[in-house]
Amino acid sequence: MRNRAWLALLLAVIAVVAGVALFLGGPAEQTTVTFVDGENGSELATVEVNVSDSYDERYTGLSNHDSLNADEGMLFVHPREATHGYVMRDMAFPIDMVFVAENGTVTTIHHAELPPEGEDSPTYEGYGKYVVELPYEYTTDHGIEVGDRVEIPEEHRKAEV
Repeated sequence: MRNRAWLALLLAVIAVVAGVALFLGGPAEQTTVTFVDGENGSELATVEVNVSDSYDERYTGLSNHDSLNADEGMLFVHPREATHGYVMRDMAFPIDMVFVAENGTVTTIHHAELPPEGEDSPTYEGYGKYVVELPYEYTTDHGIEVGDRVEIPEEHRKAEV
């Protein structure tokens, strides 16, 4: 009987630890976004993105990644459309930053290189509700320009405050 009590306690502790670990470090929510030509509506690219829709997720961003694969990125969802500033905090690789208005229109594109060793990252600013971070020069390689559109699934258009 005593062994069963210890076993039950041990299983309860393992369940709690596993639940906390899953809550804190579980897999990121993912979705697909599509870039569309702003003039003729043709599809330019489709990207699998991790969704960052809370303050903590937006703050961490890609800083805990070693790289991005060819058609993957990160979608940052802000509570409201505004001018937002991004830095490359603890980044190991250069990226493209695409700022997107609430209506899906690309407003700004930055090709963000790594800062020189020992220097702080500059702040990259743009106007929008969303920011999509992509592999470096992805927008150039796929013909994505200011004025094009990004289709974001409805369920990923709201941010936690």
